[in-house]
Formats: sequence, C-alpha cells, structure tokens
Amino acid sequence: MGLTEINFDGIVGPSHNYAGLSLGNLASASHKGDPSYPRAAALQGLAKMRHNMGLGLAQGYFLPLPRPNGDLLARLAVDDTAERALLAAAWSASSMWTANAATVSPAPDTADGRCHLTPANLSTMLHRAQEWPDTKRQLELAFADTRHFAVHDAIPGSLGDEGAANHMRLCESHDAPGVEVFVYGRQGGEFPARQHEQASRAVARLHGLDPARAVFIEQNPAAIAAGAFHNDVVSVANGTVLFTHEFAFADQHGAYESIRKAFPALEVVEVPASAVSLEDAIRSYLFNAQLLTLPDGSMALIVPEECRDNPRVWGWCELMLAGNGPIRQVIPVDVRQSMANGGGPACLRLRVVADPATVDPRFLLSESRADAIEQCIAAHWPEQIDPADLGSPALAATVRDARLSLLETLGLHELG
Repeated sequence: MGLTEINFDGIVGPSHNYAGLSLGNLASASHKGDPSYPRAAALQGLAKMRHNMGLGLAQGYFLPLPRPNGDLLARLAVDDTAERALLAAAWSASSMWTANAATVSPAPDTADGRCHLTPANLSTMLHRAQEWPDTKRQLELAFADTRHFAVHDAIPGSLGDEGAANHMRLCESHDAPGVEVFVYGRQGGEFPARQHEQASRAVARLHGLDPARAVFIEQNPAAIAAGAFHNDVVSVANGTVLFTHEFAFADQHGAYESIRKAFPALEVVEVPASAVSLEDAIRSYLFNAQLLTLPDGSMALIVPEECRDNPRVWGWCELMLAGNGPIRQVIPVDVRQSMANGGGPACLRLRVVADPATVDPRFLLSESRADAIEQCIAAHWPEQIDPADLGSPALAATVRDARLSLLETLGLHELG
C-alpha cells in the first residue's frame, strides 16, 4: 500500500469512570460523580472505528492499560485515609484518548527517513502521568521494525508534553514531506497550560525535523481559560487545510503567516467567534474532530453528535458545506460516553503515517477483529460503574479479567 495515514483509536477500558480528575476539562468536571457505562463507551468507540474503516480508511487500535494500577497505589501508600482522587487516578481509563499517547513525525519529515514516535509524559495530571511507560511498551510492539520506526522515551516530566493533541501536520499528501506545527501554552486563567514550548522543541529535535519545516505557535490563553486544555479543542489540520477557531492562537494572523512561510499551500478555514463562540466550540467539540482525506481525495469532518445538537454550530457547518471550501462532508458520530469525560473523536485517535505492512498486524483493525473485540467487550466489560465502586476488590478483578480477555482475543499476551 505504501505510506498512508492510519488512525489508531484507543479501545475504551473496562474501568472507564467519571472521577473529574482533569483540571481545565469542563466536560470532565461537570460529569464528576456520575455513573459511567464502560461497555457502552467501548462499543461506541468501536463503532466509530468501524465507520471510518467503512469509509475506506486504514484503522488501528491501542489496548487499555493495566488498571487499577497497583504500583501507583503502593507508591502513594493509598489507604482509607488517602484522598479519594489518588485512588481514582489509579483506576483511570484515560489512555483511551490516544491523541495524548505520543507525538508522531512521519518518515518523509525526518532526517533518517524513519517514522519517529515520542510518548507524551502527561506530567501535569497524576492520572495521566502514569501512562507513558505502558504506552511505550505498546508503541514498541506495534512499531517494532526499527528499519521504519524509532520509538523514544518521554521528555523529562519537568517539561509538560501532551502529545499529538498539540501537534498538527500540513502536507500536499500524506506520503510527501510535511510541515509540523507545535502548539504550546502559557497560563490560561485558573487553568494550567499543559504543553510546554521547550518540550515541543525537544520533540522536534529528537525526531530530526528540519528547523525550516517546524513551526512553534502559542495557544491563545483565552482559549485555555475557556476550557480548551489542548489545541485540538480549537483547531485541527489535514493535508493543506487548517480548520480553526478565530481565537485558537495567541497571535492568530501571526500564526497563519508563520505557517504559510513554511507551507505556502496553506488553506485556512476559520470559524469566526461571531458565528461560533469559544463556549459553543468547546461545548460541542466542533474542532475536536477527525479531519480526514477520503479515498476519492475529498475531505470529511467527523464530529461528535453534540455538534448537530447545537443550532449555532450546526448552522455554521451547513453554511460551510453550502460554499465551495475544501471540507465537503460533516459526519456526526456517537461518542457520548467519551464526550462526557472531555474527549471527542479527535481525542480518541493517534494519526500515524506508515505503510500498514510495516506495522504489527495485531494492532490493525479488520472486520473479523472488530467482531472479536465487540464480542469480548459485550461479554466482559462492566455495564455500569458508580463512583463508590472504585476500590472494590470485586470490580478490580472484573476489570483486570476483562482486559486479559481482550489481550487473549487479540493474541497480545506480551502486554499482560
């Protein structure tokens, strides 16, 4: 097949719950303490993967990480006197949002002609900072062919790195050299900026990027303060197109000029605040969408159903489609369980440009694997988790057994 974009979605783990651990994530905070539905969440995610595969797109997946994390519980000496959030962190299923798994630079962009992947340290939040060693294990297994891939350690935790959620790539085609855009933040009101500029620059150096084809842009502090904890909540790129909110960047026009200097073919589709406010953009996750090139060369935007539920957002989408712009379809999908915890379609996927023949096939979705995953989820994932359930030995056993059943189903015993 040659180089193509593969979207690797995270399979929602059996411990999926609403503990409200993510400061600055308004959806997560607003659903804190609600019952969660892990089985429904995992099946919704799988349905999205099936849908994209049905569009003719290459689709992969990553597995839930081991939860509850007994090592974290032991290191924090969690007992009945400990703050409840420490217990909840060890149960978190947040690795489902694989946009935070790593930053990926495809082979056409790198000095050694290999695809480079750096796991994100996610050091700002305890429940996510525990992820990267296990994430790296999966990356090293999925992309084990060192002739084609290089998997690095995470950047030191004193420099916060949140992965592909703050990284965009523009290119004439996925297999052509591209320009990589790194978006970093500074303090946004009461919320922390999770992506540090020096972390982004370190990743670019690790990956051997041409400095003339790497652009570093500051996120708008007002967007962070409004709840855009990652850049992918207010902008997304694909091919030659940057789809962005008017208030995504600290210097919006300066950002366009910097990108256009490195990538003259840039097409900007800007959504004005007068049509869609930051509040509406963040509530609907219009920009936390998958902007995809379909096999016929046209572009589609895969958005959460919440976009159709918002009259202002959906009205703007219809107006855009009535024009002659580069985005020709807007397709809603149901990921409501993920959305309630602050993750839309873009959060659930990591984009990797690679030849599928060089990837471990156990991480690539097919109809038969999708059927097997669906059967495993239906048989083993808990139907509901209430906040008081976290810490239950019986639930812990169910969650562990469910994950091990999935590993056995997919022949990935090495991750046990």
